[in-house]
Amino acid sequence: MFGQANVLAAGQAAFPPSVEDFYLPSILPWGAHDSYWFTKITAMVWVAVGILIIFFLATYRKPQLVPTKKQWLAESIYGFVRNNIAVDMIGHRGVRFAPYFTTLFCFVLLTNFFAIVPLFQISPNSHIAFPAVLAVISYVMFNYVGIRHHGFVKYFKNSLIPPAPWYILPLLIPIEFFSTFLVRPFSLAVRLFANMFAGHMLLLVFTLGGFAMLSANAWLAPVSVLSWVMTIALTFLEFLVICLQAYVFTVLTASYVQGALADEH
Repeated sequence: MFGQANVLAAGQAAFPPSVEDFYLPSILPWGAHDSYWFTKITAMVWVAVGILIIFFLATYRKPQLVPTKKQWLAESIYGFVRNNIAVDMIGHRGVRFAPYFTTLFCFVLLTNFFAIVPLFQISPNSHIAFPAVLAVISYVMFNYVGIRHHGFVKYFKNSLIPPAPWYILPLLIPIEFFSTFLVRPFSLAVRLFANMFAGHMLLLVFTLGGFAMLSANAWLAPVSVLSWVMTIALTFLEFLVICLQAYVFTVLTASYVQGALADEH
């Protein structure tokens, strides 16, 4: 973000920023024109995966009865997801899904958090591809769980045929199909993507806006300072959004699993 600001202040970039700013160039030193698959965004995803693997492996390498600070933190995260999401949403059967929900929550939280970390300052989830992959994984999981629990025919019967008079079923069945098998993964992905995309654009506009006003006219310096103050305030708001979106994504996934396991939808 601040690199873009320096370019803007030198008069070498257009303002306001556009959606094209989200398509970052390759960070590989070779084959730049053919290596768009490995960008800063891709690197951040791998960094997040590495951090989570190393953290949990190091934490539980030698578990102790009186937990260390790292062990306490890991247990607190797992306990929060298990008790407040898995068990609250699904019941006692939710405990077996707690490891997946914890992984999902931590991954979304960490990749979201990159949006306000200096030098990173963008979340991989501000690209629709990454929320879409997470939504597809959750979509496949809750359908698989439902089919395994009920059987193929009964699961789709419960999912598509609500308890209603027969003469209204021709209207309700397409609605249930659209809602369950199309809207759910789409809404999961778009909700996360839209929030992170909008948050990044707001921070970018207010940060670069301050530099733009400062370079355009010295009399606008007080206004540019106000723009940067707004950036700081929005960063705290973005932190709340980061945590909330990780929680919401995990809760909705748990609710879909609960619906797949329910005897009647």
